Amino acid sequence: MIRNFLFSLLFFSGIIFISVIFLPSLFLPKQIVMFGGKLMGKWAGFCLNLILSVKILIKGRENIISDKKFFIAASHQSMFETFYLQTIFSSPVFILKKELLLIPIFGWYLKKIGSISIKRNRVTKDNMGFLSGISQIINKSKRPLIIFPQGTRVLPEERPPFKKGASRIYENLNIICQPIAINSGYVWPKQGLKSQNKTITISILKPIPAGLSKENFIKILEENIYTELDLMN
Repeated sequence: MIRNFLFSLLFFSGIIFISVIFLPSLFLPKQIVMFGGKLMGKWAGFCLNLILSVKILIKGRENIISDKKFFIAASHQSMFETFYLQTIFSSPVFILKKELLLIPIFGWYLKKIGSISIKRNRVTKDNMGFLSGISQIINKSKRPLIIFPQGTRVLPEERPPFKKGASRIYENLNIICQPIAINSGYVWPKQGLKSQNKTITISILKPIPAGLSKENFIKILEENIYTELDLMN
């Protein structure tokens, strides 16, 4: 309990400090803001290790795509991956809930780095143009897109079917997918106390090539990620 309190105090104090000192970057090139995001990811890993004695294991670095456009599809169990994946991949583009853009300071940073917002479970004019907006951003930059095909944070044991939006993004972008399995929920759960003396494993799986049917893609993606998560557990 005490170590959980110390972790929260140190972690969020650091996030607030980084957010404040990077405020001038809102008027500078977005690369500076993105460096701040990477710093937050490093800070998350540092606090986990220092306070909770948590190790972070990254498997499959040899599978990281370096010479082609790609997007990332990762399992989502915790706040951890939204911070830490920025330390592995260069300046990723996030898809996130529209409400997050309304958070003072934090939302300003999300807008500055070109995050893509959507109102979940609602058909709106903005959502209808969602895919074309993604294509424009990805085609004009070398930054990879990150999606969480489960749609929201889930418990480590849960295996919900992946959302169809992931297959539509795959079909629309027509680029390689980099699947990632992360078992962060055992350490940093959606609710409740964080665990100590454990390991968070980030497994970077073999890429899924472009050109498959969207039905076949989502089946392969779900099988690969859930099979890897089962092996971790």
